Amino acid sequence: SSGINAEYGQKAKDRLVAEDEPEPLPDRKVKRELLRPRDHKVDLDSRLGKTMVVTKDSPSAMQGGYYCKVCDCVVKDSINYLDHINGKKHQRNLGMSMKVERSTLEQVKARFDKNKRKREEEERNQAEDYDLERERRSARRR
Repeated sequence: SSGINAEYGQKAKDRLVAEDEPEPLPDRKVKRELLRPRDHKVDLDSRLGKTMVVTKDSPSAMQGGYYCKVCDCVVKDSINYLDHINGKKHQRNLGMSMKVERSTLEQVKARFDKNKRKREEEERNQAEDYDLERERRSARRR
């Protein structure tokens, strides 16, 4: 009887030691892409105001709400859908990490130049529209 107790006592000690040791990490880590901007417009308006018949047998994509085919889930409203597609689980399913590529000084300067040119173009267009309106008014007065 004491031999059995000693055996079980040793097994219990071995189990406790094994539980205290951390699990060995897998040798290979999954390398995920850095987070990048979407290259498409998120469709939030296509089914807005439309009526659908939904049954218990309807496929997920045809149920009420927004369906995510990447994660195979349905989200009930647009705010939660946007939270979902910007969230960690969805991005991981796309193969991306939540890390963003660090911009270089040249990239930042290029973005500033691009935005400056865009703003100047918009101002020129507004000035041309204004001149066009002034010309129309002066033509009417003549």
